[in-house]
Amino acid sequence: MLERFPAARVDYVRPKRVKVTVSPDTIKQAALFVRDELGFDHIGTVSGTDYIEKGEMEVIYFVGSVSKADQADLQVCLAERVKRDALAVPSLVEVWLGAEYHERETYEMLGIDFQGHPDLRKLLLPEDWSDIPPLRKDYTSPGR
Repeated sequence: MLERFPAARVDYVRPKRVKVTVSPDTIKQAALFVRDELGFDHIGTVSGTDYIEKGEMEVIYFVGSVSKADQADLQVCLAERVKRDALAVPSLVEVWLGAEYHERETYEMLGIDFQGHPDLRKLLLPEDWSDIPPLRKDYTSPGR
């Protein structure tokens, strides 16, 4: 199954949840496989983690199925890692339309550029925000 993605890493996080980590250049193909061939048709959220000590950021798409009753309690966490100094990954809005606002939030809070996103602009922060993204580990809150 994952031979299509030779660098993929699979971790069994807990019962009924699996994390599949692929490279950014294969994330879209992996997402299409997870959606079309495995039936995971619903995106729950998109999250990001700053691994500042490794110089990387991770983007995770949490996907499930609403159309297949036998998969209703299963979740696939589709992840990719990218260098902090090259924060560009493909958008998965074309795969799961529901990723649109989640990617905008991750862009705004961590500074990850989702290439191909139809409307990558601020969602939560003030329009005049000029500091680094607030969920990065090197962000210092004013007054601290």
